[in-house]
Amino acid sequence: MTTALSPRPARRRRSTRRTAVAWLFMTPFLLVFLLYTAVPTVAALGFSLTDLRGTDLRHPFAVDFTGLDNYVRLFQDDSFVRDILNTGLFVVVGVPLTMGAGFALALALNSGIRRLRGVFRTAFFAPVVTNVVAVALIWQYAFNPNGTVNKVLGAVGFAGPNWLDDPNLAMPVVILLGVWRNFGTAMVLFLAGLQAVPRDVYEAAALDGAGRWRQLRHITLPLLLPTTLMVSVLLTVFYLQVFDEPYLLTNGGPLGSTESVALYTYHQFGAGEFGTSSAASFVTLLLVALVSAVQFRLLRSRT
Repeated sequence: MTTALSPRPARRRRSTRRTAVAWLFMTPFLLVFLLYTAVPTVAALGFSLTDLRGTDLRHPFAVDFTGLDNYVRLFQDDSFVRDILNTGLFVVVGVPLTMGAGFALALALNSGIRRLRGVFRTAFFAPVVTNVVAVALIWQYAFNPNGTVNKVLGAVGFAGPNWLDDPNLAMPVVILLGVWRNFGTAMVLFLAGLQAVPRDVYEAAALDGAGRWRQLRHITLPLLLPTTLMVSVLLTVFYLQVFDEPYLLTNGGPLGSTESVALYTYHQFGAGEFGTSSAASFVTLLLVALVSAVQFRLLRSRT
């Protein structure tokens, strides 16, 4: 009887050792997560409920608890409301353009371009990994009054505008930079989805007389819905938190026409309004969570 039960303690000891080893490997990640994510997030939530300013850092006990006053003041601030609308414009325009460009290129690489496919894939993905500061400097030069874009327009008989100083034109340029930087990510994800579609499905459809358009409409697009959901959520999260493009190209100008919520948060933090900037960052977090939930609700059942 004792012999039959003896392996159980040994198994428990092995299981305990495996658990200890697993926690040992997880410890570095947990420490980094706590130090750089969890603790700052909880601290920012606390700051958003106070009137903390840069001048209060020497007298931390003079900070008062204000509850939701910072959030109320945010939505009473015309600049913040304008920046929410600007961010919404980034999402509404930027996401479809980025997904459309990425899908078109993925489709071309998957079925149309056979030779040098790897070269084209690398070239199209290059903007994703290119230094954004260097890219922004090039774009500033290209779109200044004497830049490349206006020279090309002048060569065909059109007078180029001052793109980045015009409130009506600066936003399209900033969105275009965001699309150019991110269509490579969409392309790679769509290409992976296209390559996962079984070829015999297309062969069977072709035998039934389905042309390329019908195959695209009735086979490719339905089978790519999971990939489409993932790409749309990733791009929406990016554009809701867009910061680099407006900051580097226009710093939110002219007249705040390109300022995003993330850039507003940065400006408030730079001005020493720590409570207000923390509240704005949590509004961004809520926007990301809400929009992502809506996307999953609308598309998940179809996938």
